[in-house]
Amino acid sequence: MSFQPSPVFVKMYDLLAWLLPATMQFPKSHRFIMALRVQNAALDVHERLIAAGKSQRAERRRQLWEADVRLEQLRLHWRLCHTLQLIEQGRYEHGARLIDEVGRLLGAWIEQAT
Repeated sequence: MSFQPSPVFVKMYDLLAWLLPATMQFPKSHRFIMALRVQNAALDVHERLIAAGKSQRAERRRQLWEADVRLEQLRLHWRLCHTLQLIEQGRYEHGARLIDEVGRLLGAWIEQAT
């Protein structure tokens, strides 16, 4: 019997694999400000998900809550990148869809954990 990773881990990995290279294409003047904020927020979500998966019930809820907060920060940073015209409409929409998919899966996990 093989290990089947949770869908939220798979989607978060897909988001990171797409998002990190996408932010490296930001103009140099924003690469070390906005790109770094987006990258850190996304990596923080991933780290909290891993911690939640390895934690006991009470700690799991706290880690999931923190992941949800970091995901909301990621949404805000991503939207700001679009407003500042650092990404084109199509990339913005694709990234927003990936973030929303992670959010739906995370929300289901939070609901299950409470």
